[in-house]
Amino acid sequence: MVLVFAVLCLTIFSLITFVVANNERSIVEAKINLVTGYYEADALAEKILVDILTADTIPSSSHGIEILSRWDEELGVDTTYYYCPVSPVKALYVNLVVRDDSFDILSWRMRDTDIWTFDDSINVWSGDIEE
Repeated sequence: MVLVFAVLCLTIFSLITFVVANNERSIVEAKINLVTGYYEADALAEKILVDILTADTIPSSSHGIEILSRWDEELGVDTTYYYCPVSPVKALYVNLVVRDDSFDILSWRMRDTDIWTFDDSINVWSGDIEE
């Protein structure tokens, strides 16, 4: 009876260990894919920046990435921006100011590409007492 109990305990503990290790492996693989995607997007963003700085005028696209310009009211200058995909739900966004002899990077960061939507499907009590 003790032998059956010991085998059962060892089997359960080995299954738990296997499930935990498998879950941790999938988390590590997702992190590896995100980091790899970030550095690939960063290298592409650097190539696009070089293309922008070496061109006479700001190109409309480079390496298959659309480059846009807009007037920034707060800074009072034209800003150039583009984004390089990192993963299906993240992208590296670059925003910069290009001048004749220099440039300033306003932002160079990874953000989510999904649009957040408000979920109001749960009927939550607002605090009002209905009579």
